Amino acid sequence: MKIGDASRVSGVSARSLRHYEDEGLIVPGRSGNGFRDYCQSTIDQVLVIRTLLESGLPVRLIREVLPRLTDGSDAGTDGVCSEFLNEVQNHRDRLAARIAVLSAQQAALDTYLREARDAGR
Repeated sequence: MKIGDASRVSGVSARSLRHYEDEGLIVPGRSGNGFRDYCQSTIDQVLVIRTLLESGLPVRLIREVLPRLTDGSDAGTDGVCSEFLNEVQNHRDRLAARIAVLSAQQAALDTYLREARDAGR
């Protein structure tokens, strides 16, 4: 299928599909005229990529693990190496730290607003 059809089927913009290709995450086929030709297995990879990106994983980590998640074997996440899992854990920990900072900032602003409103009464 052409890129427009692949975009509609996957729910991913044509621009994102080209980006995934540029990043080496997918390799669509090419038709005789040079147009990209997306098969169902590439669409399936796109859906996995989209899920991983939405979870906050960087492209670098996705590129590393994607072949093991989409190779059609039953290995799935069992085939993921411990080094990769450590990197994912570190990424998650950095996110948790950022969330804690943002939560503290939000609490400080809540306190400020409450005190400012009370002082104005």
